[in-house]
Amino acid sequence: MKRLSQNRNIGIMAHVDAGKTTVTERMLYYTGLTHRMGSVDDGNTVMDSDPQEEKRGITISSAAITTYWNNQQINIIDTPGHVDFTAEVERSLRILDGGVVVFCAKSGVQPQSETVWRQADKYGVPRIVLINKMDRQGADFMRVLKEIRDVLHTNAVAVQLPIGVEDNFKGVIDLVKMQALVWHSDDGKQFDVVEIPTELLPDALQARQHLLEELSLLDETILEKYTVDPQQITTDDLYRAIRKATLSRALTPVLAAAAYRNKGVQPLLDAVVAYLPAPEDIGVVHVMEPEQELAVSTESPLTALAFKIMADEFSGKLTLVRVYTGVLRTGDTVWNSRTGRKMRISRLLRIMSDKFEPIESIEAGDIGAVVGMKDVRTGDTLSEGAAPLLLERISFPEPMIGYAIEPKLTKDTNKLGEVLARLLDEDPTLQVSVDEASGQTILKGMGELHLEVVLEKMATHYQLEVNKGKPQIAYKELFTNTVTHKEVYKKQNGGSGNFAVIEFELGPRTDGLPGLEFVNDISGGAIPKEFIPAVQKGFDAAMQTGILAGYPMQSMRVRLFDGSIHDKDSHALDFEHVAQIGFRHVAQQAKPKLLEPIMDVEVTLPEEYTGTITGDLNRRRGVIRHIEMKGNTQVIKAEVPLAELFGYITTLRTLSSGRAAASITFSGYQIAPARVM
Repeated sequence: MKRLSQNRNIGIMAHVDAGKTTVTERMLYYTGLTHRMGSVDDGNTVMDSDPQEEKRGITISSAAITTYWNNQQINIIDTPGHVDFTAEVERSLRILDGGVVVFCAKSGVQPQSETVWRQADKYGVPRIVLINKMDRQGADFMRVLKEIRDVLHTNAVAVQLPIGVEDNFKGVIDLVKMQALVWHSDDGKQFDVVEIPTELLPDALQARQHLLEELSLLDETILEKYTVDPQQITTDDLYRAIRKATLSRALTPVLAAAAYRNKGVQPLLDAVVAYLPAPEDIGVVHVMEPEQELAVSTESPLTALAFKIMADEFSGKLTLVRVYTGVLRTGDTVWNSRTGRKMRISRLLRIMSDKFEPIESIEAGDIGAVVGMKDVRTGDTLSEGAAPLLLERISFPEPMIGYAIEPKLTKDTNKLGEVLARLLDEDPTLQVSVDEASGQTILKGMGELHLEVVLEKMATHYQLEVNKGKPQIAYKELFTNTVTHKEVYKKQNGGSGNFAVIEFELGPRTDGLPGLEFVNDISGGAIPKEFIPAVQKGFDAAMQTGILAGYPMQSMRVRLFDGSIHDKDSHALDFEHVAQIGFRHVAQQAKPKLLEPIMDVEVTLPEEYTGTITGDLNRRRGVIRHIEMKGNTQVIKAEVPLAELFGYITTLRTLSSGRAAASITFSGYQIAPARVM
């Protein structure tokens, strides 16, 4: 178990332009893994190695790398900040133990920050916060700290204070050890540990007092010493109490840095080791099927989760896995939970961003890559033993928009199918379908940028040029009225026939949840219980192509309360058919409405452009929810239909002479006005 206590699996998360890739690059430099500091602006970072990432200056795909600090192994995953790539954050958080959430000291909490925070809450991931870019003009540590508390509803407590701000940012005050760390050297490797400057001592004492008060509410040892004599509280007491509170998510430690100026990163590495969980802190892993709990140990049976599929130019298809229990070794034969088949592990690799090192095994609590596994998808569980084990799968949001695509050259028709199959393997948020009316291939993704990146990858990586049609929105349909109906399905072919009768109530769900709510109210055996699942399956299939315009139903409630069978002519398939036929016959009476996706839009802009920008949002059927000043800039929050937002970023730049920026995140579905049909 010693190794389990010396591992940290962490993600670096943030909104776009908070500096998370720069933070990661500095962490690699100060741990000695790299010997030069990469720059996002220069396109030479270790973590953003994809040509498109270098070209666009953003992280598109989550990248993993392993480094070491104070005899601790740290597996770092640098995740994207753009909303179109939140699925990368989703699958990373599913397999991580802890996270570092980076905020810009000027822009503070952004909509994508909230999305990332909610994702981390969903998986119960303990976090520490880094308020980065303290050297930026308009940086305000205390304002951002308050925003984090108020907007994200977390007990964020400073364990550091900045020394200076903007061009005068020199270092940080450590509130645990009550000392100052001041950087002088250009590369940031050397810093001085000195006494806290006299003019900052009152603020430091007040912040430490607040830290002690918060910890005394969460830790008995701190409370006992705090009430008798706070001087008795040792540094070790504080480290232990902060770690305990962080792991339980009762407290979120907050640090300060200016990573681009090489200040404040070493204390962040110390905090990762001191406060974030090791795999052994998880204790047990919950197996869904067969339901059981396994101790996080190398002695337990193997369970590992495939969390990402990627193609490497030299190694071929790679499956990135997190091993939760047991040991995965080269030469092992393992179950795939989804297929129920066994596979042999031929080669294992240690992930070093875009480079890989051969290894013989991956132990519990570690992350690695398996070479050449066939028929493995994101979310599959690998296990050993007499039967496959199933861990909780990874859930992804539905794609929002799609393009009709076709190869530019007729000879590439078959190649298009092969390339799309590979892309779907790598990216679970892509969907491909064929429009029955037109025969066109529809490629759906999370947003315009997501699809642009995919199409560019098809052209550059697979040498496949495609034509794209007009964007298609992922509309849905919803019933607004409840109706009852009796459907009879009867067919005679001379021999054995088909017969099924059902009586059902069809309408909207009352709980607001998506999907089918199926209520079986059959009594007296009017329909044998073995036929009931077929009825549910029929309604489920009918939902996939609604009644208004062929869009899927968002949700639906069906109550099956009567029916009849024929002793010889009734089959399960007949009841599946009668459900689908009954749905089509009665759906219009349930008064279906079209739903359209609505996006939360947050625009940051100079005050003089407020009228122009709000006018443009109103023309796009936007509803302005809030306008406020944040620092010296104006922030407009609005809800706008996705259909009205194509090309919005380009228009926004034109209207504001390039001085405004926008963040767009999915909000939910709303009933669309009649003119949208």
